Formats: sequence, C-alpha cells, structure tokens
Amino acid sequence: MATAPSRARVVAIAAAVALTGLLALYVVLVATRATALLTSGEPVGVVMGIALWGLPPVVVWFVWREWSLALDVQRMADALAAADELPVDDLPRSPGGRVDRAAARAAFDEVRAATHAAPDDWRSWYHLAFAYDAAGDRRRARESLRTARALFRAR
Repeated sequence: MATAPSRARVVAIAAAVALTGLLALYVVLVATRATALLTSGEPVGVVMGIALWGLPPVVVWFVWREWSLALDVQRMADALAAADELPVDDLPRSPGGRVDRAAARAAFDEVRAATHAAPDDWRSWYHLAFAYDAAGDRRRARESLRTARALFRAR
C-alpha cells in the first residue's frame, strides 16, 4: 500500500515544477527574440538569431535529461524502500551540519568495496552515489546514479 508523500517532498516537487515552468518561459522568450532577430533582415541580427536559436534545444535537452534522471532515481528509491535497503544518513556532523569528512571517507570505502564486489548490481551503485555525495564529490555521485539507472533499466 502506498503512503502519502510527505509535505517536504510535495514542496520540493512543486518547486522543481515551478522552476521548470520559469525556465520554459525563458526559453520561449529567447526563441521569440531569436525569431525577431532572424526576420530583421540585418546581417548581424540574422547571425545573432541563428546563435540564439541554438540555445532552446540545448536547454530543453538538459531539462529533459535531469527530469528523466530524477524520475528514475525516485523509482530506484521506491524499490529500495520496499526492500528496506535505502541508504541511511547516520554520519556524524559538525554543529553547522557539515558531514565529518573522516567518517564519510570510512563509510565511502566500505560502499566502494561493495560496489567493486557487485559491479552489475544497481543497488550498489545507488549506495555508492550517496556515499560520493556525503564525501562531497557531486560529479561522481551523479555518474554513479546514471550507472545505477542504466543497470536498473536493464534488469
């Protein structure tokens, strides 16, 4: 039986949708200006219009890519929650809320070893992503989430 989403989750989703809507408005405005420049007949305007028309497809692709990842990460989290295997954030923190780097490193080493032992298991990559995040390496955390997603989709 599904549980009702928490208030914080609903607020986070609403904020993401609102920001995506604002970005969509911005893309429409850029496309409108690009079209106006293209139809101006001025050589500089035409060149700027062509350059500006390159931006909307790139933005739409990036937004689609991030929403797609977010939806898949949520599906993975739901699967892990059903199996009671979600990563637990129990690392010690400073009074300011920062994770103790030494504790994060120790926890990271354990999770990385588990991932090396089971490189085809999406769960281990999911856990590795959150260990990277706790260690402060967001780039590798996202790479690990993308690997987890690929394995999750392939199962």
